Amino acid sequence: MTTSADVDQSAFVRALLDPELPPPNGVEASHGFAPERRFAIYRNNVCVGLVDALAERFPICLQLVGDEFFRAMAQCYVRERLPRTPMLFEYGDAFATFVSDFEPARALPYLPDVARLEYAVGQAYHAADAAPLPLELIRALPLDRLESATAVLHPSTHVVASAYPIVSIWRRHMSDDEMTPVELEHSEEALVTRPELAINVSTLPCGGSAFVDVLRNGRTFGEAMNAATAVAADFKLTDCLRELILTGAFVALSVAQ
Repeated sequence: MTTSADVDQSAFVRALLDPELPPPNGVEASHGFAPERRFAIYRNNVCVGLVDALAERFPICLQLVGDEFFRAMAQCYVRERLPRTPMLFEYGDAFATFVSDFEPARALPYLPDVARLEYAVGQAYHAADAAPLPLELIRALPLDRLESATAVLHPSTHVVASAYPIVSIWRRHMSDDEMTPVELEHSEEALVTRPELAINVSTLPCGGSAFVDVLRNGRTFGEAMNAATAVAADFKLTDCLRELILTGAFVALSVAQ
């Protein structure tokens, strides 16, 4: 299949997304094939390739709903949103939002947040490398100056807060162990890091994601603490810091002189 220079690109995209539309003017087929037939094959190949990419990017979501349901849902997503960059690993950035509005998936209210966690895992995997801050340097920071300190987070660091136990769901489906039921009545805040080669997915105490988001924006630990306690009055700072340190989430700390 070939296209002439005067093909309307917007019409091409519309026809690519809508199987009811004919090929746009200017689409030609070689070897005597009808343009409609060749374009239909091309359209199908594009759709199948993007659905496969989503299935690879969101394997836990696929397990939760089954292959047939996931692929039908992914096809609907593909028809609404084609990749915006040639880097296919970035595709699916709006998938979680799409899932939250996808009526057939409403019976699984935790599914959008699982998708957000899976996308964060993919982002962490492809993030830039950086050396985590050595533990002894963190321990050397005077506690009485921590409030005014700022931090640089590892490029792979992501947080996802959910009203559902998304980390427990993720771990259950990533494990080869026999699956056990997950209680859906409690919330979890996920921390995703990749300080070296392996992805770490762990839980932060309630308010932890707000704490990390404030630090990510260059604000102080004191401001991050205020943001966290606004979410959870009993925010456990020591538990949050321990998890961030052990997972290599910090690459630099600065203390005001």
